[in-house]
Amino acid sequence: MRRFLRPLALSATYSRWLHLLVPGAGVSVWLFISMDTPWMPLLFAVPVGLVPAMRLAEGVQAQYLLTPGERGHPEAAIATAPSATWWDRWRTVAWLEVRLLLTAVVGFATVSLSATAVVLVRASLGPKSGDQWLARGIKAGWWCALLAPVPLILLLGVVVVCGNLVTAVARQLLGPSPMERMTALEERTEQLLERNRIARELHDSIGHALTIAVVQAGAARTADDPVFTARALAAIEETGRRALDDLERVLRVLRESEPSMSSRPTLAEADRLLDSARDSGAVIDAEVSGPLTLVPRPVSREGYRILQESLTNVLRHAGSVPVRVRIGVADGRLELEVVNPISASVRRSGSGSGLRGIRERAALLGGKAKAGCYGRNWMVHVSLPLDRIP
Repeated sequence: MRRFLRPLALSATYSRWLHLLVPGAGVSVWLFISMDTPWMPLLFAVPVGLVPAMRLAEGVQAQYLLTPGERGHPEAAIATAPSATWWDRWRTVAWLEVRLLLTAVVGFATVSLSATAVVLVRASLGPKSGDQWLARGIKAGWWCALLAPVPLILLLGVVVVCGNLVTAVARQLLGPSPMERMTALEERTEQLLERNRIARELHDSIGHALTIAVVQAGAARTADDPVFTARALAAIEETGRRALDDLERVLRVLRESEPSMSSRPTLAEADRLLDSARDSGAVIDAEVSGPLTLVPRPVSREGYRILQESLTNVLRHAGSVPVRVRIGVADGRLELEVVNPISASVRRSGSGSGLRGIRERAALLGGKAKAGCYGRNWMVHVSLPLDRIP
């Protein structure tokens, strides 16, 4: 019993009722003009449905009244977009025809069953009150009031059934086309990739800054040298300022509808990463070969982040050790290699989030990345193609 009464407590039931009655206003105007051609609104719906904007108007109305729970949701079952193809236009025509037919059913049921309930109530008041349409032949009496709820219950049943039917039809005829679904999927994929990129940006930038700060602070605490402590504090201040700049840039990207990538650092600014690592105690042996200015900006930006994450891992896991950095451009590829000695106690499997981010960056650019122990050294080697990026 509760299953049958539940739809009566839903607001969507009555908004669907309203949706089915709305076309009745236009149909009643036509019937007032010509009662001999009640089928004319069905014929008129064909050219109207072929107008691209009609699908948008019907989709918005259907989404608000038939599926209010999906209102404004990007993955709503009912699309709110103009017709892009002739297939969408003919689907809109079919939708209008079905809607008009269901409007006729619900409109007739609303008028006739409501009038029947009123007539039964009036018939319960006396014989003269009950001698009218739909109550003729019914013996007037007080017991007619007991029958008055019956037509109202039938009306509500018709409204629920027709409301569910028109919603199911709307999902089929006004739902997204395969092209629209593909476009929405591509947009969703782009958003996820952008979120991934921003997460990696924050991980690399903030992680690098915190690692430098921790290493410098620890060294300053144990050095007992005012000059070294002052230099360490200056390095911490500079690293923190750069991290704040990176954080502000990422937040600006999140606020902008079309983020600009021009402000992101590239390998042309790799010296500041190397200097920061040197200030933390690492002995950097850097070698740069080939024209870095010819490296496409997307590759150069990702190369910078890969170098940053590699140096961060060295300082975090190996400490102040000699580091060999090789950056080369040759044969249409960017080769980046970071090698440092490690002890047996800090050997890693290469499964951390930072190393995973390095592999993801390389894969997105069509390159390769490998990281692991080679003898007594830990090596990160990344090879990125230059001809696949415009």
